[in-house]
Amino acid sequence: MPEWNKKAFQMSMGDFSEDFIRKVAIVLAVVGFFVHILVWALFKTENITINGDASELVKSPLSTLYTPFSILLVYEVYQLIRTIPDSFSSSVGKQYEIATLLVVRDILKRLSGVQNSEDWKISADLGFLLVECMAFLVLLYTSLTYFRMSNSSEKSEEMTDDIAIFVEAKRGIANAMLLIFLATAAYSFYTWVDSVQEGGGSVSRVIFFLDFFTFLILADILILLISYWFYTDFGNLARNTGFVLSTVIIRVAISSEGVSSMILFTLSGLIGIAILRIFTQNNSKINI
Repeated sequence: MPEWNKKAFQMSMGDFSEDFIRKVAIVLAVVGFFVHILVWALFKTENITINGDASELVKSPLSTLYTPFSILLVYEVYQLIRTIPDSFSSSVGKQYEIATLLVVRDILKRLSGVQNSEDWKISADLGFLLVECMAFLVLLYTSLTYFRMSNSSEKSEEMTDDIAIFVEAKRGIANAMLLIFLATAAYSFYTWVDSVQEGGGSVSRVIFFLDFFTFLILADILILLISYWFYTDFGNLARNTGFVLSTVIIRVAISSEGVSSMILFTLSGLIGIAILRIFTQNNSKINI
């Protein structure tokens, strides 16, 4: 069983597979960008008609950036799953990257609909755009600071039998999460296409990411429970519980709207940095 588990992980998320999927994601992002531009041009010249909520994807040339960013976000989710066997902190760091890109994608989407004003009055859309930009800067700083602190605090541990079993268990969870990721992505895309055909088709960060982060929370809790079998000290339990809390806050932020969502995204990042700083200063084991 462990050998099969390891082979499955290497085939789907090993170095060779990761490099291939990265190149595929880049190609798809470029192709998707040009296809979206073509659809926008056809819509603008009235050669095609797009009705319903899906029309927001073609109301401006800036809207064409939504497709490549969405593809890159899907690739980042794959990278997140790939880091699960490494450590809790590595996985959480990837979650911050995803949160940052989600905010960037929302900013690009909102820019396409901002109306010009001839006076000094700031519209509600422009005001919220400013809030989103501030949240992006905070999240970007959080992501960079988090990885700098995490890399500087990681320790090399001897691969004991207990640690090897723990890593193998996390590798199995990563394999299961990859299947869930593929199923959730396929279901989300199918339901969105079906919604477009019925006159809907609105796009938001809730699509796919809300369901995926629900499963990710369950996976994190399972890893937390398994880790307590091997690491019984309160420090590691509290640290990993804090990381689970950070994931839950990201999930709530995804489902929220307005300023509250930006506050929650920022709060999640600050909690992660605070936890890492506290346990780095106390020389706790980081890389588990």
